[in-house]
Amino acid sequence: MNWEQLLSLKRYGDVHKRLRKEQDETRLGFEVDYDRIIFSSAFRSLQDKTQVIPLSETDFVHTRLTHSLEVSVVGRSLGRRAGKKLLEKHPHLSEVHGYKFNDFGAIVAAAALAHDIGNPPFGHSGEKAIGEYFKTGNGVKYRSVLSNKEYQDIIDFEGNANGFKLLTESRAGVDGGLRLSYATLGAFMKYPKESLPKKPTKHISDKKFGFFQSEKASFQTIAEELGLLQTRTGKDCSFARHPLTFLVEAADDICYTIIDFEDGINLGLISEDFALEYLIKLVKDSINTKKYNALAYKEDRLSYLRALAINTLINDAIQIFLENEEALLEGSFSESLMDLSSYKAQIKDIISLSVQKIYQSQEVIEKEIAGYKIISDILEVYTTALIRTKEGNASNYDVLMLRTLPEFYRQTDASHYTILLNTCCYVASLSDCAAVHIHNKIMGKQL
Repeated sequence: MNWEQLLSLKRYGDVHKRLRKEQDETRLGFEVDYDRIIFSSAFRSLQDKTQVIPLSETDFVHTRLTHSLEVSVVGRSLGRRAGKKLLEKHPHLSEVHGYKFNDFGAIVAAAALAHDIGNPPFGHSGEKAIGEYFKTGNGVKYRSVLSNKEYQDIIDFEGNANGFKLLTESRAGVDGGLRLSYATLGAFMKYPKESLPKKPTKHISDKKFGFFQSEKASFQTIAEELGLLQTRTGKDCSFARHPLTFLVEAADDICYTIIDFEDGINLGLISEDFALEYLIKLVKDSINTKKYNALAYKEDRLSYLRALAINTLINDAIQIFLENEEALLEGSFSESLMDLSSYKAQIKDIISLSVQKIYQSQEVIEKEIAGYKIISDILEVYTTALIRTKEGNASNYDVLMLRTLPEFYRQTDASHYTILLNTCCYVASLSDCAAVHIHNKIMGKQL
């Protein structure tokens, strides 16, 4: 792979190549990507989607929206620092093509901003709940009308694949979705493969899948334009990651490791004593002890430690990225950057405590259980109404339910796969509170 292709400014529908040196510096294409994402309705819905604690009643807790903004900020720093070094190493990118180090930051920031845009309500349990409805719930009856890959798309419903669909899907009068640059779409794609074969290798990019069968052709077009390396031949579509994806992933890893831990302390799920004990090894070379001891309030002490810890991990990630640039371009780099971190043991300790005290807390478990029931009931009502309508035997209740769906999701003249996948995507688009509200109406608890 080569950086000139990987930094493509091309967008859906473009006939000719967009040249960096011809860009308007006041309205740079990669920065337009960021703007289009942040003004999208899908991004706005993240303000009421779970990051860790579903339906939390405290202002301390991060939502998917605040998490995404923070990941974007860290991603921008990672991209800029990496870009500065890469342009020093490959001066023709700047001298001939006009790229600047801020371009790398803008690409990573935009991709990081969108990294959770396809996630369902109720956190990762929402993904599992959608899949389980079709794997072990009433939705299993649709298995016979789906191909193996179509069925896998649904039983392993993946927020990353839904995100790619949201960013690229054409609608009436809106071709190419948000029409983001191919560079940003490439950096967004953590798992550049389809749902089958499932986990064929231990390579980080094979861990999950990144696009549904409905977007396979779109993804292949983008991958080929970027010059991503094909990693499988035959009918199975799989490519190597865009190198900047590793920076997007690192930004996410850094934020959820440190900030989820901070949330747990602010919520009282983790003792503040653990903050210094677990973070000191990350900040010992940069902490100003006098300043730290002068901070009277817990929130300020945590904020100070968090900022230092994030900066430490950013520096570490950049060093790993630059040391492995050749392997990244060859597609042979098979781990996440933070898996090679000098602080891997400290990161593991923090995540282990977060799992024990936060992710597996009684509050989280109880609300995830409720989320399973809510999502399953919504899927049952809408898939039944849509499929019955397609097959010409809809009940009066089915007709009423379809009227409550946004028009885009009412299509019943499509294939079973398209109808079922679109229904999953509709449920995934709901915020936590919207899902609860719809469920209450379905159950007759609210007029």
